[in-house]
Amino acid sequence: MTSKVLEHQDKAISTTVEDESKDSMWLDELTPRQIVTELDKYIVGQDDAKKSVAIVLLIRWRRQRVEDEMRQEIAPSNLILIGTTGVGKTEIARRLARLAGAPFLKVEASKFTEVGYVGRDVESMIRDLVDISVNLVRANREYEMQEVAEKRVDDRILDLLLPAMSPDQTEETNGEGPHIFVAGPAGVSEEEGEGIQDRRNRTREKLRKLLIDGKLDEREIEVEVSQSANIEGMMIPMGGAGDGLDHGFTEMLQDMLPKRTKSRVVTVAEARRILIQDELDKLVDMDEVVNEALYRAEEMGIVFLDEIDKVAGTRSGQGPDVSREGVQRDLLPIVEGSTVTTKYGLVRTDHMLFIAAGAFHVAKPSDLIPELQGRFPIRVELKTLVEKDFVRILKEPKNALLEQYRAMINTEGSSIEFSDDGVAEIAHIAMQLNERMENIGARRLQTVMTTLLEDVLFKLPEAGTESIFVDKAFVQERLEKVATNEDLSRYIL
Repeated sequence: MTSKVLEHQDKAISTTVEDESKDSMWLDELTPRQIVTELDKYIVGQDDAKKSVAIVLLIRWRRQRVEDEMRQEIAPSNLILIGTTGVGKTEIARRLARLAGAPFLKVEASKFTEVGYVGRDVESMIRDLVDISVNLVRANREYEMQEVAEKRVDDRILDLLLPAMSPDQTEETNGEGPHIFVAGPAGVSEEEGEGIQDRRNRTREKLRKLLIDGKLDEREIEVEVSQSANIEGMMIPMGGAGDGLDHGFTEMLQDMLPKRTKSRVVTVAEARRILIQDELDKLVDMDEVVNEALYRAEEMGIVFLDEIDKVAGTRSGQGPDVSREGVQRDLLPIVEGSTVTTKYGLVRTDHMLFIAAGAFHVAKPSDLIPELQGRFPIRVELKTLVEKDFVRILKEPKNALLEQYRAMINTEGSSIEFSDDGVAEIAHIAMQLNERMENIGARRLQTVMTTLLEDVLFKLPEAGTESIFVDKAFVQERLEKVATNEDLSRYIL
């Protein structure tokens, strides 16, 4: 991987952290109506669902201001989102978590099995949530320390470019420059020349400016790189107390073993990336990060249980029903509140927010075991999307599909515009396909757009700068045959 690619990755990570900090508003100053307004920027329609999640979020936030004794008594208002695929269930939960700046995990309930059987146990999702929380807090801390780390790295690189004088040189000059004899009218006088240290300081500042301007990026230097101990082939206890603990034991063993250093000759740009991460590791207090992460996971964590309807329903066949009722029984103590062992310590789930979602085509929410139903007191039904909703989804959100394609095509020096009748035709075809085949909601728009612009995107790098105009005729020309041929559209669209 080249240094430029790595630089772009670092910029992308820092930009993401910055954007999240901007999106995470101070909820103490927001009303439920204002939260709905923020959700409206990304989600079209589903007003009832937005109102419900806004109230749930504010309850969790206001809980932090209640006295300690009463705070422990306020249980989270878990909810179930009911609706077909592609109507916005996941997007609502994801945007809600981002708005709150909370650790968020999406899992599929159908992947779990009862404890003791092959498959993932339900406690693994709490461990995954804690990992996400640690990474989130660490990324925020690194972002705060980025400027300090960059200054330290600049000094380290300058030390490599301009090595310090040896003790013999320092003693020899004693910080003084050579003596110069000047002849004048008054005779011969002795003046002290410029000190060697002064000249070195001036040279160092010149190099610093060149370094900051990126003019030394391609110059090669030798750096010391820390390497973790290789534990491959070592006998490590496997299995045991649960998923994720083996990995935690491995990390602990790596930390205990002494680290080795290796010299590498790299460019200044690559050295900067390596050394910045090294400095950030020194600046960020991981004990503080873990403590903050555990608090966020326990008090603000959001777990999105998708496809909850897949584990609902009556017992089928004979023997233990490990993927249905067994999973529900294991979910119950987690949702109700229990203590889960993670590699960072014990984590309580009493005040985590659990959002379940499912289509419930076959099964119904009442098919869940009664105890689990009671742990999801709020039920919200999301409406099926209609054609005018598709038009709005294409045009209105901040991350609208049309805007995404405009941004991608602009990278090739070209542009694309969509007429109103062209957008309406795209929405019409997508709606027709959902009615004739499986209804996958707004996800059908992505399928239609990809097929519509396939030839354009393929030829664009070689076509040069050009402007593309998508109107109704353009859409019909490229999609009519595929859309009207049911057998063909079933495979392509």
